[in-house]
Amino acid sequence: MITSSSPLPRRGVLALAGAGAVGLGLAACSGPSTAAGETGGAEQAKTDWSGVTPADTVTVWTNHPGKSQAVEEEFLARFAKTNPDITVEFVTAGANYDEISQKFQAALTGSDLPDLVLLSDVWWFRYALNGQLAPLGDLLPAAGVHVGNYQPGLLADYQYDDQQWAVPYCRSTPVFYYNKAHWAAAGLPDRGPETWSEFEQWLPKLQAAGTGAQAPYGLGKGTGNASWIHQNLIWGRGGALSEDWTMTVDSPEVLEASDYLRSFITRGWAAVSSSDQASDFGAGLYSSVIGSTGSLSGILAGAAFDVGNAFLPGGPAGRFTPTGGAGFAVPAKRSPEQQLAAATFLKFLAEDDNTAYFSQNTGYMPVTTGAVDSGPMQEVYAQTPLFKTAVDQLANVRKQDNARVFVPGGDQSTVTAWEKVMLQGAPSAEAWGTAQDEIQRSYETDVAPLVKA
Repeated sequence: MITSSSPLPRRGVLALAGAGAVGLGLAACSGPSTAAGETGGAEQAKTDWSGVTPADTVTVWTNHPGKSQAVEEEFLARFAKTNPDITVEFVTAGANYDEISQKFQAALTGSDLPDLVLLSDVWWFRYALNGQLAPLGDLLPAAGVHVGNYQPGLLADYQYDDQQWAVPYCRSTPVFYYNKAHWAAAGLPDRGPETWSEFEQWLPKLQAAGTGAQAPYGLGKGTGNASWIHQNLIWGRGGALSEDWTMTVDSPEVLEASDYLRSFITRGWAAVSSSDQASDFGAGLYSSVIGSTGSLSGILAGAAFDVGNAFLPGGPAGRFTPTGGAGFAVPAKRSPEQQLAAATFLKFLAEDDNTAYFSQNTGYMPVTTGAVDSGPMQEVYAQTPLFKTAVDQLANVRKQDNARVFVPGGDQSTVTAWEKVMLQGAPSAEAWGTAQDEIQRSYETDVAPLVKA
């Protein structure tokens, strides 16, 4: 357990605890099913929140995104001052979003559930679809949460069937990072490429510049990375992994984008990171990468060179970016008292000062409009303009494709396709054809019977 260095009241202490590995033995490639009836998820009766008193404890399942343990300790002190009657505990429920969700899935069959669970963009929908999350439309106002202060596009990411199912917390967009010294050595302008075509013209110059990098461009792999980032490349070519609930995973535009990226590798312009492309970039192994906004603080802390960042490159069909990251949801099986206590903590997290503090110290985007305009964030943007790139890039945001974020296993299937092409040199038609079959089958089995038109 991690405790604060300053004395705190007995009640209201925000503790950090490690959780057991229940459910973490599940295969990483297998996601929770959306099969109805598994956990008894049912329509929730209306609650008269005016007659509910918040519980005195809140358990939060998280993976401490952006290495935010120190931020959580600061939240410990702040929350204790204003909410002495509620004790909040952060529990390490996994090393990443997938592990949290697998643990949550296992817990749904019993009573050992959190009051708040951090769910990523590819996990929350299946739980909402099965009635395993509490709708927040009435709960948030009952706790005094100023819902209208959330960034509208980020809040809307968790809406389905006229309900709000989660709220944004650690939210990001992928951004283009580049090594300014390598750019200068290659005679390039101090900015990111406007288009993929322009980047294609720059890569041979970087390759010939003698920078000592392993490759001019570093590629990421794994869930929450390759498939998320490369939606930009597909969209820029006029394609998509799906159109609403029609799966288009092996469409000509997807295959074209896949072949195009593979050509970067075969020409020696790009290499796939064996670990994390953002960390490798910070270590000087690549001249450029696309990585999460949430990686910015770590990159700046580790890099021995000047870092630049920019919007993602565009394509013939336009310049687009996906949002990503995770938000907090409330399990439906918690009592009204527990749900109201959880929402009380959400109110605290959504206060502009706290939202700004989290963003300042992790690099994630401020999820409230007030935090963006606050004095602390304006100081951050003035001192380190790189932090504002992701916020400005919200103008280019496009809703992620259902095939990736709403179909169970969709992220894993598309990541596997990218990795087959990037790492094994598999023909794009073969790799993406397999992904199309898997995702279509998952949609027909797990989503179509439950989804509302």
